[in-house]
Amino acid sequence: MALELQNVSRLVEGRVHIHLTSLTLQKGTMNVLLGPTLSGKTSLMRLMAGLDAPTTGRILWDGRDVTGMRVQDRKVAMVYQQFINYPGLTVYENIASPLRIMGRDAASIDKAVRDTAEMMRLTPMLQRKPLELSGGQQQRCALARALVKGAGLVLLDEPLANLDYKLREELRIEIPRIFEASGAIFVYATTEPEEALLLGGNTAALHEGRVTQFGPTPQVYRQPADMTTARVFSDPPMNFLPCVKTFAQVALGEATTPASGAFADLPDGSYTAGFRANHLSLQPHSAHALPFRCKLGVTEITGSETFLHLSHGADTWVGLVHGVQNLADGDEVTVWLDPAHVYLFDAAGQLAAPAAYAQSDLKGAA
Repeated sequence: MALELQNVSRLVEGRVHIHLTSLTLQKGTMNVLLGPTLSGKTSLMRLMAGLDAPTTGRILWDGRDVTGMRVQDRKVAMVYQQFINYPGLTVYENIASPLRIMGRDAASIDKAVRDTAEMMRLTPMLQRKPLELSGGQQQRCALARALVKGAGLVLLDEPLANLDYKLREELRIEIPRIFEASGAIFVYATTEPEEALLLGGNTAALHEGRVTQFGPTPQVYRQPADMTTARVFSDPPMNFLPCVKTFAQVALGEATTPASGAFADLPDGSYTAGFRANHLSLQPHSAHALPFRCKLGVTEITGSETFLHLSHGADTWVGLVHGVQNLADGDEVTVWLDPAHVYLFDAAGQLAAPAAYAQSDLKGAA
């Protein structure tokens, strides 16, 4: 069983909401749609659900064309970031409501409700009303109502966005367990790279209505196909620096490093170096680390970590360092970068050489 989008696009009043897209999502997979607000995540989900019709292309479910099929005739469930529960009904009746609409008999409804409530850890709350539940329990109730139908496709549109940190962490851990127990195709939309990494499975990176890369989540994170995907799958977005490869050296701004590993096979020429915020440090952590003089703009202390907003010539960087740093805005600071954490992109913005650490991580995972 698979959901296939074949050359699907979506135009609304002449504006492109989804560029030409082809995706295949297999049964029993977790698939994350990762991108900033207005990147097309919800638009793509609405096409999958049948809430909107594609302008071009078609949608296949288990090999059958369902492009023109009504959403109520598809085995699809969708959960939004708002808690959509019936406040006047108990948790039991909320979960049972879609089955009653489907005309199921009382015995099968009762079994399905209790099985789903057990999976969602809601059994002790079945006789409570939604407003008597915590935020996390309310969202689990909404998820249970979606799952009880036995839908083959479950669409989760930023379902944890309105929860506080503790409840988000609780459900982030539970959703993969729920997904494995259901066996459905899960599609989960988020703006947060960290959430995609926690959920695992596959990730589709989206930018301005275009899927820039789709594949196993660790691979998309560690080997982004282009600069756009690298920005999407980094929080803060990836930092960039012009660089030049000449013979056996790569010049990264004022610093140089040997053109070893993946860098050695690159043709001489101009590239763009990319590196994530957490790979900058205030002290060298390896013998190969390169120094860069920067001007500090603003510091943001988050508790155990500090974000450094830096100016390096014409480039603006963000560094993420451990601890509370006693630095003043406008200070001249030296930050360090290990070349093993540097990606190189060509003039078209395509990945030319992955970071050495990323290659070794993926080999270890394999």
